[in-house]
Order: sequence, then structure tokens, then C-alpha cells
Amino acid sequence: MTTTATASPIQVPDFQLTPQLVEFRDFVRDYAQKHLGKAAHYDAETKFPRDAVQAAAKLGLLRTTVATEHGGSAMGNLASCVMLEEINAVCVSTGVTISVHNSLVNSLLGKWCTEAQKRRWFPKLVTGEWLGAYCLSEAFSGSDAAALRCEAKKEGDHYVMNGAKLWITTGSEAKLFVVFARTGADRVKGISAFVVERDWPGVSVGKKERKLGLRGSPTTEIVCENVKVPADCLIDKEGNGFTIALDTLDGGRLGIASQSLGIARAAVDLIKVHLAAQVDGKGRPTASQPDQWLLADLAADLEAYRFLTWRAAILRDQGVRCSMEAAMAKSCTSRLANRAARAAVSILGQSGVDGSTAAERVLRDARITEIYEGATDIQRLVIARGLLSPA
Repeated sequence: MTTTATASPIQVPDFQLTPQLVEFRDFVRDYAQKHLGKAAHYDAETKFPRDAVQAAAKLGLLRTTVATEHGGSAMGNLASCVMLEEINAVCVSTGVTISVHNSLVNSLLGKWCTEAQKRRWFPKLVTGEWLGAYCLSEAFSGSDAAALRCEAKKEGDHYVMNGAKLWITTGSEAKLFVVFARTGADRVKGISAFVVERDWPGVSVGKKERKLGLRGSPTTEIVCENVKVPADCLIDKEGNGFTIALDTLDGGRLGIASQSLGIARAAVDLIKVHLAAQVDGKGRPTASQPDQWLLADLAADLEAYRFLTWRAAILRDQGVRCSMEAAMAKSCTSRLANRAARAAVSILGQSGVDGSTAAERVLRDARITEIYEGATDIQRLVIARGLLSPA
């Protein structure tokens, strides 16, 4: 190594959002303040936030992962993460609807569909005329996605699909489903992906789940009984469904990581407001040191895990595989969301559990983040395999 008289500039990573993303963040924050004030109502009445989702569609928030030539804004995964944190800090039911639509449906179609398929479905998806749903899980196929039993048998110019999908977010509201079905005997290579439209004969919505949290977001069963799926609704090619599913889940986990950041931020804000109100006669803070330490630790972790999530999103936007990084982000943020929500309920005491604040709703909403899009232990497996696999 040689040196010169003139020192090279210090190389540092830039942790700041661009001015465009700051403007977009503020735009979404304004949307959240104006349109998500009914979050408690959606939760209490288990009511789908249709008005909030329609407002998001009008503002272009249902097209962030779609190319401009198909009516999207092509803002990418980092912008989506910024958007979803802002929305989920106020209303998680609205946030998960927008997350699934963008990260599990639009991004999948944009990457894996033909131009003809994109021209067919994107005009309705980017405008919010149709909402999309992602149908992978089944009764005997949760964490082990390759165990799915839903079948699609080729008959001439179409497939005949039979089977039921469970725990489908937005299931009763969606008009387009991405359905993973078995087209061959091989456990992994026998899985294919299809687009199925809600209005086709044989497609129906089954039971609606009763849930702890995200009560404004309908989670339902989707049943296919002798559904004739045109061959041109096959996504990519037969046998590539499992690859498509796993690739898409990398983006989906970034959506849930961002949701978790929003939940954690809401909890931290509740704690901060509560402790800031504890002052003596001269206005000096009287909050206990343990409570202050807990607030400090949660706030520090929130900042750190936000950057962890952004890093994975940037990798995905660059076309770099980010399975391990997305799993790290999802695992860390979801556990933080639960930790922060528990702390908020504990510190707020009576007002943390009686519904007079959002704390108890935040706690209920937080729990699912460690379960869907891959449970916490599944994230650990993905991370470990990434670390142990040959470079």
C-alpha cells in the first residue's frame, strides 16, 4: 500500500433519506393524520378500513412497487418501507392491507408475469379498483410451505384447481388472488403459481378468522372448487411456484418489518408522552430511572432496526438477493414491536389496559408480527442457513 501527500476523503455510508424520500414520508404522514383517525373504530367493530384504503389508492400508495409503464410510481422497496412505517404507526389494519397489495402481489406480478399479463391486471390493481391477496398457507402447510395440497390439474387449455387456502389477508375484499398449487408430484418443483380472479365460478370466501389483533383486516379462507384457470394465468412456468413464493416473501418480510417499526414507534411515543407528564412542581422530570432506561433502550433499538430494514430494502431495490437480511430485519423488528408494546402497557398502568389509550390495541396488534410472513424461529433458520451456506 502506498500513500500520497493528499489524503483520500473519508468513506462513510449515508444514513439519510434523499430529499425526495423525505418529501414522500411527510406526504404519507399527512395521509395518516387525515385518513387513519378511525383506527380504534376499525378495531372495535372489526370493520375493514375501506375509506382509508380508497384514500390511499387515490394518493398513489397502492402502486409503489409497479413500473411506470404499467401505471406505477416505481418508487421501490425503500420507499415502501418508509411509507409502511408511517401508516402502521397509526393503523395496522390499513397498513397490512397496503403491504400485502404492494409487496406480495404487485411486486410478484411485476417480476414474474409476462407483459400481456401485466397489461391485463395492473390497470385495476394500481388504481385500487381491485385489491390483491397472496394465497400460500393451508391447514397442513404453514411454516412448511412445500407441504401444500391445493391442486391444479392441466386439462387442455386450462387447469382445474381444487383446494382451500387459510389465513389469507384481505381475503374477503380482494378481487385477485395469487394462488400456489400443486401441478406435479415433486415436493418443491411440483408447485406452480397462478392468478385467480374472485368472480370466477368455483371461487369462494370461506370462514373469517376471529383474531387477537389487526381486527380491521379480514383474514379468511379462500376455497377453490373445480375452478377453471386459463393456462395464460400461470405465472412464469410450471414448477417454479416455490421459487416465486420464497423470493416474494423476502419483500413481504420487509413489509412486516416496517409494520413492526410503526408499532414499536407508536409504543415508544406512548411511553414518552406518559413519562414526560411526570414532573414535580418546578417542571422537573420525576419518572423513575428504570422507566427512563427502558424508554432509552427501546428508542435506540428502534433507530438501529430501522437502518437494518432500510439496508435490506436497498439490497432488494438493487436486485441483490436479501433473504438473510430481510429475515434479520423481520426478526429484530417484530420482537422489538412486542417488547415495546408490553412495556407501554406496563408503564401506562390502568390507562394501558382500559382502552383510554392505544396501548392495549398496540399490544394486540404487535403479536402477529412474530407469526406471519414466517415465524421468528423460521427467520432464525433463514439467517443461520445464510451464514452457514458456502459463499
